[in-house]
Amino acid sequence: MKKFIVLYHAPAQALQQSAQSTPEQREASMQMWFDWKAKHDEAIVDFGAPLGNGSAVTQDLKSRLSEKEVCGFSVLQGQNQQEILQLFSDHPHLNWHPNATVEVHEVLEI
Repeated sequence: MKKFIVLYHAPAQALQQSAQSTPEQREASMQMWFDWKAKHDEAIVDFGAPLGNGSAVTQDLKSRLSEKEVCGFSVLQGQNQQEILQLFSDHPHLNWHPNATVEVHEVLEI
């Protein structure tokens, strides 16, 4: 089986909306994620976690706030990338905001 890094992207507006949601809304949102996880558990290596406050570092070690809208990650496994992409047909992240996306990268062997 191949491994894949999944990066979840969402605009700042979506993150701000989530920060203003009620505890009940957050719980309902997380339940959708847990339902997706249960459905696709055989493909999940690491369910992941939210990400934030990213920095970009240059060769001279200067850093700046990342301009990428990365808000989470997961590690999945499957036969090929197409198989992994199909898992996201019912993923709650893609229904969160019109500009929310999922990026999938194959982990290559060295």
